[in-house]
Amino acid sequence: MSEEKRGTVETEQKKEKVVLIAVDLGDDTDIDASLDELEELADTAEAEVVGRLIQARESFHPGTYIGKGKIEEALDMVRFTGADTVICDDELSPAQMSNLSEALGVKVIDRTVLILDIFAAHARTSEGKLQVELAQLRYRSSHLIGMGKVLSRQGGGIGTRGPGETRLEADRRQIRERIAVLNRKLKDVVKNRDVMRAGRTESGVPTVAIVGYTNAGKSTLLNTLTQADILAEDKLFATLDTTTRSRKLESGQQVLFTDTVGFIHKLPHTVIKAFRSTLEEAGYADLLMHVVDISNPRHEEQMRVVYDTLRELDIGGKPILTVLNKTDLAPGVHLRDPQADDQVFISAKSGEGTEKLLARLEELLNAGMIAFEKVFPFDQAGRIQYIRSHGKLLEEEYREDGIYVRAKIPAEELHLLG
Repeated sequence: MSEEKRGTVETEQKKEKVVLIAVDLGDDTDIDASLDELEELADTAEAEVVGRLIQARESFHPGTYIGKGKIEEALDMVRFTGADTVICDDELSPAQMSNLSEALGVKVIDRTVLILDIFAAHARTSEGKLQVELAQLRYRSSHLIGMGKVLSRQGGGIGTRGPGETRLEADRRQIRERIAVLNRKLKDVVKNRDVMRAGRTESGVPTVAIVGYTNAGKSTLLNTLTQADILAEDKLFATLDTTTRSRKLESGQQVLFTDTVGFIHKLPHTVIKAFRSTLEEAGYADLLMHVVDISNPRHEEQMRVVYDTLRELDIGGKPILTVLNKTDLAPGVHLRDPQADDQVFISAKSGEGTEKLLARLEELLNAGMIAFEKVFPFDQAGRIQYIRSHGKLLEEEYREDGIYVRAKIPAEELHLLG
């Protein structure tokens, strides 16, 4: 005891021990890869994975997710490993969650609860916290009966961050009232976002939305391009809140880069619904920069998930520049994204390839545009608004003889500005 700091015993915080369970329905899903990702999510939630089970079935068991024989195997694993929690790879019904927890004698949660818990731990801005709480309450409202029994088995751990256990014990009416309050608050946030977005549109500064699978390197890329100081960790959903930063290109053109929430396989609909206003930032961008981690052996599947999620958000018809990231970890990898307008290989961490990236970006932003310079008489000021709406207003200066404008506009619009 004399070796310890003045009699104080320092102990490492005990990690929650979890067992992962998945059902293989025999479809195109790579079930092992899905469980690997679930393990990464558990690690992000500071849990220790002590076992994993897969059952091949034609469909999920309606009452317990897995069949009776697999429940026995899972029970043996829970007892042998001393697991506190079981995490299922698919969203469970209230009955499945409650019955499986009863059979195994431990807390049972699903992938959705795990992701929402990570979001609750990583949200930093008031908007992010509101969105997370809204998503959690919507989920818990539909799972009220099952969640109450399941989480009562353990006072803390995964699934209990955010609104708190007292919220879980509230009835549906109280939860609905809280959801209504959150919706009103988020409407105000959306109004402020719309005002800021309108200001950006008015300025004529193009916006680039950085999208991609979680942990593809989006935050690292934003830091490299704009000298931002955004947290960038090698963990899923390390950053959650949307960030916008500016950068002046070689030509002098100003560009705004907006980071977005990372996508993931089986991204819960409650998350998409709650974060729709944030995710839809990509829908207002002039260009999408799709970041892909080419060092991940499942990068092609991750690319598919990103495009599927963009379609679900009804975001399309925009130029796409695919950024094939982490060449330092995967030298010699050859990949082609057929859905992109252009692509470039880089290492966001080292900065290699970023000059070429910015050059390609500028080409795409200005495709079909021509330089335009003119002094408009004051009585033709309305034409400047036309430029803002149809082109890119780069410079505006009020002079004695009129309003000087330097801009880029679509070639077919030039004759309209005479």
